[in-house]
Amino acid sequence: QVQLVESGGGSVQAGESLRLSCVASGFGTGDFCVGWFRQAPEKEREGVTAIYTGGGNTYYASSVKGRFTVSPGNAKNTDTLYLQMNSLKTDDTAAYYCAAADRFDCSTSFYAGDPDEYNYWGQGTQVTVSS
Repeated sequence: QVQLVESGGGSVQAGESLRLSCVASGFGTGDFCVGWFRQAPEKEREGVTAIYTGGGNTYYASSVKGRFTVSPGNAKNTDTLYLQMNSLKTDDTAAYYCAAADRFDCSTSFYAGDPDEYNYWGQGTQVTVSS
């Protein structure tokens, strides 16, 4: 049974940093995508970053490029994925979710940041950034 458990959310001031963790378990031996998504109140869920355990390009939403980093860069053979969030802005306030997909290669797909492509989800962790 696939499980994803997030942690590390909290409340910070604008300009500060947070690191989120996602512990994944129950996956088989095949490659899969692991992504971070977020959803602010009254907004649609949006993709933040996605990485493929088979290697290749990592997806980042344009709104977080240069500020957020997913690690490890090579997601193969690791059970914990991190999202380092620097220079946080009030617009980054949202519930953050870890998600996984075992049915497509997100390193090459146009749909890497599309939540509809992901079939496993964590329970979410709240990030609140105040000015």
